[in-house]
Amino acid sequence: MSHTPLLDTVTIPAQMRDFSIPQLRQLADELRTETIDAVSQTGGHLGAGLGVVELTVALHHVYDTPRDILIWDVGHQAYPHKILTGRRSRIRTLRQGGGLSGFTRRSESEYDPFGAAHAATSISAALGFCAARDRAGTDNRVVAVIGDGSMSAGMAYEAMNNAGETTKQLTVILNDNDMSIAPPVGGMSAYMARLVSGGGYQSIRKIGKSVAGALPRPLKEAARKAEEFARGMVTGGTLFEELGFYYVGPIDGHDLDALVPVLRNAREIKDRPVLVHVVTHKGKGYAPAESAADKLHAVAKFDVVTGQQAKGAAGPPSYTKVFAQELIRQAELDPKIVAITAAMPSGTGLDLFGDRFPDRTFDVGIAEQHAVTFAAGLAADGMKPFAAIYSTFLQRGYDQVVHDVAIQRLPVRFAMDRAGLVGADGATHAGSFDIGFMGALPGMVLMAAGDEAELARMVATAAAIDDRPSAFRYPRGEGVGVTMPEVAEPLEIGRGRIVREGTAVAILSFGARLSESLKAADILAARGLSATVADARFAKPLDVDLILRLAREHEAIVTVEEGAMGGFGAFVLQALAEHGALDAGLRIRTLVLPDLFMEHDKPEAMYAQAGLDAEGIARGALSALGLENANSASAGRRA
Repeated sequence: MSHTPLLDTVTIPAQMRDFSIPQLRQLADELRTETIDAVSQTGGHLGAGLGVVELTVALHHVYDTPRDILIWDVGHQAYPHKILTGRRSRIRTLRQGGGLSGFTRRSESEYDPFGAAHAATSISAALGFCAARDRAGTDNRVVAVIGDGSMSAGMAYEAMNNAGETTKQLTVILNDNDMSIAPPVGGMSAYMARLVSGGGYQSIRKIGKSVAGALPRPLKEAARKAEEFARGMVTGGTLFEELGFYYVGPIDGHDLDALVPVLRNAREIKDRPVLVHVVTHKGKGYAPAESAADKLHAVAKFDVVTGQQAKGAAGPPSYTKVFAQELIRQAELDPKIVAITAAMPSGTGLDLFGDRFPDRTFDVGIAEQHAVTFAAGLAADGMKPFAAIYSTFLQRGYDQVVHDVAIQRLPVRFAMDRAGLVGADGATHAGSFDIGFMGALPGMVLMAAGDEAELARMVATAAAIDDRPSAFRYPRGEGVGVTMPEVAEPLEIGRGRIVREGTAVAILSFGARLSESLKAADILAARGLSATVADARFAKPLDVDLILRLAREHEAIVTVEEGAMGGFGAFVLQALAEHGALDAGLRIRTLVLPDLFMEHDKPEAMYAQAGLDAEGIARGALSALGLENANSASAGRRA
């Protein structure tokens, strides 16, 4: 084997098409090392990418990408793919402002034909590419790579159910790295996979079918079932066969001697969709990842030698931890409280709840629609379910929120983590829209925590609401360092609070921009402007009395929220209009996220760009007062 770094010779996949298997092994080793080194400097998703290094090499070796379409489900495992497809020079800009996305992205490369960051979209998208190809009469291949976790999402099965009617040439790679849905793989299973995917077996199979075709119908059907059952006994593929796929596998996804010929065979199957079942190991080839419980799924910057991740200075607890701890306290008082997560126990803090109450914690997999309706069923039978789902993922279950929860007025409690901007994960993971879509629902109680102590009180409030659905939102990251209550008392529904009294302008904050609103008031005070700061707490029901008071006692109101237009600010405008408060010449500004999908960056930079940091809020207040260009002396006279 050559000791010349092969990765230095590969800037696009075409340059590795003629590599031998030993060369591909060397390339994979170098690619794994490069991936580890890059992520150690940027942070990001590590374990998933390490698990598909050999698969990535084999796919780009066998298929004519980008002419052949390669779609990665979720996309967080695609760092090795980015390195092989002309982005190696920028790989250390991953998830940084102005740098590469942490997921696949159409605008980034022609080798990313479909962007993804949420699970289970790949097969549906691939079918779209197949239909377009078949309509155009071209002959390129389409491949979707989907992880076993994503196969818990109903959308994947909807697509597979449709595949047989949509196209005859599609390859789905099932990357099985966690669920253990297959028996241990070895030489025999690899041999069988090569055998059943090869032309010889298929020819015999076709002959058998032609013979069976001449038999009476009962015998024909018996022959078909016998053949599929016999192959299913060896391969475990009966389920996929029933969905219309030709099943191949399981095979060792790290064995290029097995993987390359199977993919070549699958590439040539043109009479029905093919599912290739590949077994991989998340974190493969990096000892700290292999020994970690989560296989180093997502990491901060780390030391390559030890795997030790960089830690920031100790600070306030995260909002997620505060939520989990208060939910545990509430559950200790009320045995009817249960918790539901959709494959994010650690991300939502429900791993802590699960440690304390394992029989009251339900992880339903990547299945937000099911999670919501499952919670509705629990509520309908008298339980008190808390569905802890990221804001961006709750979008996937919105019909169920409307149809199964809100219309029936069932007291499901939605804990919407990652509300607002999330930094390095970018637009696909930002919680931008939940204020509008949850606030639109009749009977919904919608809260947002101004700080971590308020979050604890909102958990207690939701636990006490038994007659309707409720939701509370909170951001990613640490709290602001306020003193936590010994006992979190429930809030009065629909009542906000005045945090700071002033005279000229009122800043009405909904959610975690409260601390920045207080800083904005300090900026305004330095200019001689007196500002009231209020914490709305509720977007639904609105504290109309508080809003009307602010309108009467101030020249202007500025609403502040970590959400898209059409949310809290719109609700406030509606209330002011209904009560005639706008007729008196009240000045108002609604500060929201800009009407675009914001690029990934550090959260503080994103909020500054959005005008939702202290400086931006102060500018909004000056604008509302007509003082954008005024000097401090004139501003002082206005106070």
